[in-house]
Amino acid sequence: MRKPIIAGNWKMFKTASETRAFAKAFKPLVNNLTDREVVLCAPFTALWALAEELKGSGIKVGAQNAHWEEKGAFTGEVSIGMLKEIGVPYVVIGHSERRQYFGETDITVNKRTLAVLAGGLTPITCIGETLQEREANQTFKVLERQIKEGLKGLASPASVVIAYEPVWAIGTGKTATPAQAEEAHDFIRKEFAKLYGDGAASTVRILYGGSVKPDNMSTLMKEKDIDGGLVGGASLEPDSFAKIVLYDRQVVISK
Repeated sequence: MRKPIIAGNWKMFKTASETRAFAKAFKPLVNNLTDREVVLCAPFTALWALAEELKGSGIKVGAQNAHWEEKGAFTGEVSIGMLKEIGVPYVVIGHSERRQYFGETDITVNKRTLAVLAGGLTPITCIGETLQEREANQTFKVLERQIKEGLKGLASPASVVIAYEPVWAIGTGKTATPAQAEEAHDFIRKEFAKLYGDGAASTVRILYGGSVKPDNMSTLMKEKDIDGGLVGGASLEPDSFAKIVLYDRQVVISK
C-alpha cells in the first residue's frame, strides 16, 4: 500500500523567524502520524531553521530545487550535498513556476531528478499541462512527453515521487475535479508502467497539486491513484495545512 504524502510548498514566502513560528504552531496539530508523510518545502534561507525546529517530530523538510552538479560556478544554485548536510530528504523538481519563469525544461528536470536520486534524496518531480494545452486536448500528449523526457533513465523508478499539477489550477482558485485529477493520475501511472513495469507503477506515489484546500482534499484523496497533495498557498498557515494533512479526520483547532 502506498503511504500518502502531504507536502507544503511555501514558494518565496517565510523568513527563518517566520518559519520557526510556523513549526512551533504546526507540530502539536499533527502529532504522532504514522500512516502518512508530512513535508514542508521552505525557501533555502529557512531550511536550516526548519530542520532544527522539526527535529524528532517526524515531519520532513523539503527544498524547492537543487542543481545536478556537486559543486561549481553556478551562481544562485544549491547543491544536493548542501541540502543533505542540513537534513533535507525531499526536493521539489520542475515546478511549473520554475519552468515558466526560470527556463526549466524537461532536459534540466531530468538532470536534477537523476542527481537528487543519486544523492540519496527523494525528488518530487512536477508535471502538468497549461490551460491552453488542456483546451487544445493536448493534456495526455504533454504528460507523456514530460514523463518520458523528465524521468528518463531512472535507476530506481519507484523512489521518485511525481506531482501532477495542472498549471491552470495553480494559484488560480480553480481545482481539477476529482474525476479530472484521477483521469490524469491514471494516465501517468499507466505511462510509468510502460517505461518501468507494473511493479514500479503500482509503487510510485503520485501527488495532486493545484489549489488544494482543506475543503477539497478529502474528496481528492478518495480517488484510487491520488496519493497525496503538493499544497501551495493553503500550506502557509498552520491551521489550514493541518486540516489538509488530517483530511480524513475531524480537526478542531483551539485558539
